Amino acid sequence: MHSFKVLFIFVFLISACKTVENRGTFVVSNVTCEMAENPLAVIVNQPRLSWVLKSTDFNMSQSGYQILVASTAENLENYKADVWDSGKVISDKSQLVTIAKALKHGDKYYWKVKVWNHKNEASNWSETAFFRVAPASSSLNPTWIGAITKANSHLPEGRRYHTATFKKSKRDSIINASDALSRQSIMLRKPFSVSKKIKEAVVYISGLGHYELTINGTKIGNSEFAPLWTDYDKSVNFNTYELNSEELKNGENVIGVLLGNGMYNILAERYSKFFVSFGPPTLFFKMKLIYEDGSEDIIKSDETWKYSESPITYNSMFGGEDYDANLEQNGWGSSNFNDINWKPVIIQEAPKGRLQAQVAPPVTVQKEYELKEFKEPIKGTYVFNMRQNLSGFPTIKVKGEKGQKVTLWVGEGLQNDGTINQGRSGKPYYFQYILKGDEIETWQPKFSYYGYQYIQIDSINFKEENNTKFPTVLDIKSNFVYNSAGESGTFECSNDIFNKAHELINNAIKSNFQAVLTDCPHREKLGWLEEAHLNGPGLIYNYNLKNYIPSIMQNIKDAQRSNGMIPTIAPEYVVFGGDFTDSPEWGVSGVILPWMYYEYYGDDSLIRDYYSMMKRYIDYLTSKSENYILSYGLGDWYDYGEHAAGYSKNSPIALSATSHYYYASHLFAKAAKHLNKIEDISKYETLASNIKDAYNKEFFNIETKQYGTKSQFSNAVSVFMDIVEPQYKEAVMANLLADIKNRGYRLTTGDVGNRYLFQALARNNENETMYKMNNHYDTPGYGFQIKFGLTTLTEQWDPRKGNSWNHFMMGQIEEWFYRSLAGIVPDEANPGFKHFFIQPEIVGDMTFVKASYQSVYGMIVSEWEKKNNKTTFKIEVPVNTTATIVLPVDLKSKIIINGKPFKQKKGSLEIDKKVQKPTFTIGSGVYVIESN
Repeated sequence: MHSFKVLFIFVFLISACKTVENRGTFVVSNVTCEMAENPLAVIVNQPRLSWVLKSTDFNMSQSGYQILVASTAENLENYKADVWDSGKVISDKSQLVTIAKALKHGDKYYWKVKVWNHKNEASNWSETAFFRVAPASSSLNPTWIGAITKANSHLPEGRRYHTATFKKSKRDSIINASDALSRQSIMLRKPFSVSKKIKEAVVYISGLGHYELTINGTKIGNSEFAPLWTDYDKSVNFNTYELNSEELKNGENVIGVLLGNGMYNILAERYSKFFVSFGPPTLFFKMKLIYEDGSEDIIKSDETWKYSESPITYNSMFGGEDYDANLEQNGWGSSNFNDINWKPVIIQEAPKGRLQAQVAPPVTVQKEYELKEFKEPIKGTYVFNMRQNLSGFPTIKVKGEKGQKVTLWVGEGLQNDGTINQGRSGKPYYFQYILKGDEIETWQPKFSYYGYQYIQIDSINFKEENNTKFPTVLDIKSNFVYNSAGESGTFECSNDIFNKAHELINNAIKSNFQAVLTDCPHREKLGWLEEAHLNGPGLIYNYNLKNYIPSIMQNIKDAQRSNGMIPTIAPEYVVFGGDFTDSPEWGVSGVILPWMYYEYYGDDSLIRDYYSMMKRYIDYLTSKSENYILSYGLGDWYDYGEHAAGYSKNSPIALSATSHYYYASHLFAKAAKHLNKIEDISKYETLASNIKDAYNKEFFNIETKQYGTKSQFSNAVSVFMDIVEPQYKEAVMANLLADIKNRGYRLTTGDVGNRYLFQALARNNENETMYKMNNHYDTPGYGFQIKFGLTTLTEQWDPRKGNSWNHFMMGQIEEWFYRSLAGIVPDEANPGFKHFFIQPEIVGDMTFVKASYQSVYGMIVSEWEKKNNKTTFKIEVPVNTTATIVLPVDLKSKIIINGKPFKQKKGSLEIDKKVQKPTFTIGSGVYVIESN
């Protein structure tokens, strides 16, 4: 990845830092199991443990560790490792240390670790951590219950009901789907008694499409839309909860479950992108109670449960949600409720998919937004501006008479008359609440969300009751709902366009950071795969995806066809057909993502686990090729020009498809070598070489030194993927730069091409060009969207021409912000930032950059500021890592590190005419470096 020779090379043990290197404290923190904090559903029985070291000292590293694993917290407190004691292990490994003993499925374990530093000084023991190994799927023996069997529901099967081709059978389908038992949300309840002191209570639950679980009327967990979406014919997630003593009581307790449709049962009413059902709502539940006396009880879903229709009279992921408060049954989830009118549940056909523990973090309400302003464009019609375009749902407080309705139309834009516009985002979509007339009523939906900024409510009073015919809305809020994985990075700089672009992009990412990485939070809500790898580095810099990317890979594996093809979306809820089902630029996510995961997290498990899947996909692409050329797909989707957005127009489809065929084959050959798959190494290295030769023969014009149609994408992707022969690279880059300059420093790439264009420039010392290409308020560019007043990134550069105003697919500049402007660069030879590079770029008229990234080893910080003819850098290197610093200053600059002059060691200078920058390697610590 980095071919430069270093200029001032040595591990940084210079005298400037020795004055502060003493026996300062170092502590063990951030202990994780399978890269999650205290997980309740580890899916392997020999999990891997990790920890972060923190110290105020410089050049601190680990020389050894000891891990204790016990069956109880008490044993661990007494240093009784009755499960496993690693003993003192001489090693600097602090990530993904495997427990050398097979553990029992379903059991809970406690652990802690201490370490020795490079001076053989021991730390204190870490805080006690725990994890639970998920039960084996076969041991769950699930029984699924609900209100109606799949056969009696008459719901359609198959995945070709895309709305564009659905019209012929739509009427019949609506009639069949109108049965309330397959349409309306249901409540299920199960009383049970507790007469002994409980030691442990664990719940395993999967309510499809989505559920809300209560114990004695109190909601368990904070998830929205649980469990996460999957292809229910292949995999079905269950969630795990531990109950505490306050949630269970002596005597009668009640389990309550509310079921919604989710992606499991899409309705054909109102708006829907597609109409596919895996069956009517259904529930699997199992609770294991372990008492202090050692005895056990199991409460599970069976024929003893009862159900009733809920007040949620309609719920659809694409159409909205309706709630009739007059149908409420107060106390239904608590004891002493009379359920004589409730009906016995039906034992249902189980979903076809394999039941598996959900490992990825849940979707939750992450932020709330108060009302910014409101208008009344039509008498009695109020339009509320909630300030932020987002994915989610509103909360309302309302007062009125029994039976009055409040209908909330939501949208991300407005019509010319100031009312809601759903034309771009899918209509009709709305939430509806029918009042019961009891004082102030508060309500929010449970099983549907939409992308919106504005809320329109007709026929109401607002704040003050001035018309008794209408209910009065007293308050309204927006709930921003997205995945709870957490953020891992921060970025800020002196350029206002870049700061606001960063904000726009991340609001769009969050809006689409759901069970899957969706394309948009309203019209489709589908996991189009190209976004995952083309935005991959930017996503990882900003968010903790350690337990999220594996779920993407599982969805890809489930979606893979028997012939090896990986479709464009996963889960593949609907089959679009043609290039919209099979396009190489999308399918290669299944090969690229495992390598990104390894590079940033140091974990090669996805390469190992999905090796055969990757191989089958490469073989599929080979079967579709002719003389190593692929000639189908969407190409550089939404490339920019005078033409209508869609299929690639600026660049050949075959060039795009074949370049990705090469790149995937190259990475797979690399995987074979990494795993020492002797029989595959030569075969796939030869395949990659043959594709490269064919590509250059087919698309490279040796006279003009241009690829394909001479487009920016054609040349940039060839450079980025290292397809260009070395002797022509300089000329190809010159042609790429000439095209950009001739267009006034404007891009012509699209969804696929942006990353390759940005990184071809950034990685070939053309960051000034990147700066000029993005530092303006014209279209195409982020500045135009900022000037337009948007709060999320849109599908097209000109939002007036596009559909969705909440897409992150064009957000590939995030990688440049972190990797180039801040210069935080992973080292391919030392994955997971065990060693990394800090090589910031100072471009244009920028005066500062501040960035941080929470790596698996700890916080990495890279900041720089230009002021008064002096450039100051602040760099933070985590304990147990090293970093090579490449300063963007002149070789002759005077360098001061932590207040001490940098002293060049004799014999350490090696001039490299290509990289005229001071370069040196440092250990852990916080460094302030001044250059003038």
